[in-house]
Amino acid sequence: MPKYYPIDVGLNILCSGSNLVGLNWAVNTATADFSIWTNRNQTLRVSFHKECIFRVLDEMPLSTENDLTPNEGLVREHFAYRVEGAVFSATQSEAWRFVVNPQHYGFITGAGCLDALTAAHPMFEQLETPD
Repeated sequence: MPKYYPIDVGLNILCSGSNLVGLNWAVNTATADFSIWTNRNQTLRVSFHKECIFRVLDEMPLSTENDLTPNEGLVREHFAYRVEGAVFSATQSEAWRFVVNPQHYGFITGAGCLDALTAAHPMFEQLETPD
């Protein structure tokens, strides 16, 4: 059963009004930009500075895994989570998981969602958004 542990990003984000708008990765670094809704439209950049495996969903998060158990720990309108016990993580290469020892992170919006497997802790940066 997947278990979700909320991560505090320092902003009160209305996830249903937010979206994944960009994803960029290179050797040992990756960034994902999210259009987020707090009290106004803003951009939040999530960065990882180690190897990553991503999964992108382009709709509200529906269970895409064969897991008939409830998702424990999901909080209404919460954006960032550390995830344990999900099929997505367990089905990656055993050798890669042994070498990298990744954590599974999930970022949920009302439109585009992102899963990341990495040994890096996510770093959050609020970007200036032109009006």
